[in-house]
Amino acid sequence: MPRTLRVIAPAILLAATLAALMLGLALGGAAADRGNWDPGAVVRYGLPVARALVNVSMAGMIGSLALAVWALAADKPETRVAMDLASGSAAVLTVAATAAMIFTYVDVSNQAFSAGADFGAGLAMFLTEFELGQLWLMEILLAALVTVICFAARDRRIILLALVLSLATTWPIASQGHAAGASGHSQAVNSLLVHLVGAAVWLGGLMTLVFLAKKVDRARLAVLVSRYSSFALFAFIGVSASGVVSAGLRVGGVEALFGTGYGQIVVLKAVALIALGLFGVAWRQRAIARIPGPRGGRVFAWLVVAELAVMGGASGLAAALGRSATPVAIESARDTGSPSVTPAEWLTGDPLPPEPTLDSYFTYWKFDLAWALVCVFAAMLYLAGVWRLRKRGDRWPLGRTVAWLGGLAMLFYTTNGVLNGYEQYLFSTHMLAHMMLAMVVPLVLVLGAPVTLALRAVEKRRDGSWGTREWIMWMVQTPYSKIITHPAVAALVFVGSLWVFYFTPMARWAVSEHLGHQFMIVHFLISGYLFCLSMVGIDPVPYRFPYPLRLVTLFATMASHAFFGVTVMTGDSLLLADWYGAMGRTWGATPLEDQHLGGGIAWGIGELPTLLLALTVAIQWARSDEKEQKRKDRFADRSGEAELAAYNEMLAKQAERDVKQAAGTSR
Repeated sequence: MPRTLRVIAPAILLAATLAALMLGLALGGAAADRGNWDPGAVVRYGLPVARALVNVSMAGMIGSLALAVWALAADKPETRVAMDLASGSAAVLTVAATAAMIFTYVDVSNQAFSAGADFGAGLAMFLTEFELGQLWLMEILLAALVTVICFAARDRRIILLALVLSLATTWPIASQGHAAGASGHSQAVNSLLVHLVGAAVWLGGLMTLVFLAKKVDRARLAVLVSRYSSFALFAFIGVSASGVVSAGLRVGGVEALFGTGYGQIVVLKAVALIALGLFGVAWRQRAIARIPGPRGGRVFAWLVVAELAVMGGASGLAAALGRSATPVAIESARDTGSPSVTPAEWLTGDPLPPEPTLDSYFTYWKFDLAWALVCVFAAMLYLAGVWRLRKRGDRWPLGRTVAWLGGLAMLFYTTNGVLNGYEQYLFSTHMLAHMMLAMVVPLVLVLGAPVTLALRAVEKRRDGSWGTREWIMWMVQTPYSKIITHPAVAALVFVGSLWVFYFTPMARWAVSEHLGHQFMIVHFLISGYLFCLSMVGIDPVPYRFPYPLRLVTLFATMASHAFFGVTVMTGDSLLLADWYGAMGRTWGATPLEDQHLGGGIAWGIGELPTLLLALTVAIQWARSDEKEQKRKDRFADRSGEAELAAYNEMLAKQAERDVKQAAGTSR
């Protein structure tokens, strides 16, 4: 890559970002004077500029770490370049987030910036007592922590930790969106979260390739671009889907799309997204194959700089959108002050849905983009693995494919259907969703054997980097994996978390907070998966109980579930009285009756999958004995019954010795 283009590529990115930001501020009116509540031009322009720098630096941090984890060789200079970019980007993110936090405080408090004690006291109160300030403080602390880790980390496992923490920096930003605390909050947060992660991996990965171009040869650069292209494909799907969802929540209609400043910015972002999609096609169809050639450096240079310019424009427009008024008024029901706000709206932010009927279980949907994409991507990757096996002539059982896709369909329904729509209002629905996530979905997914498929379908890396296969092997063999996949530990976590969750404040956190709800889904899905894997899984684990002990473990689990269900069914007090008891429902069973129904679901629904597990263990036990007997028969055929003859000879000698001993005793 020519040196001049290496120098001007970041400048072009920042210039395009700032130019698009100014255009977006002009279209959306976010920089206009606000009269008596105007914080001043410095804040009106400084805050969106700081937010744009937050977006770009976050992308540099996440994208470089993602490539370092999955595409680069840890023992080569390419990883050091990526980590230098990650640490520098994290440092810029820390500073930019601090500036954005101060500008935000000045904006919402209408206090002029000063070095006085009053300003400092107000800022401290903003950071500790107000959610918006707490989110900015969380962002700053996470960015600073990633900065420190990236400066020192060179081991790929520490780099993985840095990547996880860098992804966590997207959560405080996503939680500050237009719909925070308002109706549709959960959908808005998850769609913005998907958008941020996808855009960060996409833009940050491309930035990393710019800095790597002078450290690797053309052939290696082509390999890295090919791996990045796989990232970019999934990022494009996520960014496109989340953009559509976000626009649908905030724009409202076609007229507002073209007749308002916010809508016009959305249109410009859509145009930029289409252009970026065309860049992706150009990379895959033409550019990657030409990089090792004589003019490959120039092809790569001009294409990457042009794409960075478009990405910078999209980032600037995104920062302007965050400051522009939405055509659809997005306001928390608690903040309206209207006397007509219902208890359900006060608690959840959403209006109370109608009474569920039998039809509702097939027609009522509350979509969650993040989990919908998890299901779609998991299905795509699994089918790609099956296709790769069949392409090279290997067979993969159809039943495993059906099991995996069926489990994903159940997961999609649980996280996007009527269970997701009513779990905040009905304890029984919440418990049904819990049982699906902890017992039904994991059991079906485990039978799909995804790890075995990946190990067979994914080729081994030979360049010192770790890809999908290498990371899976590490996760299977790590000491932590040996602990959490041990049958005793998996069973204890599976059963114990049920009691801990519902008889501690964690249950209240899960139903009232979006982060708590997401934690509940992830925790019970993983704990159920590990338990089912240790009992009937096909994928490799360090240790499994013998079949008789597995059955004993399952029956003990059934007893614990039954005891929990009976406890909830016969209880005289509400577990979450300040939530389900204060919802103000005028339909359905009373909160206590609904709780009793939930206990019955925990007992009945919880027992059925356990019985299926026990039946599966019994079948596997019988098949294992049958295989062992066949193995012995084959060995006997090969050895000409040598083992049996030796055994008979041993018995004959023993009998002869016993006769001699008896004769000697009689004398």
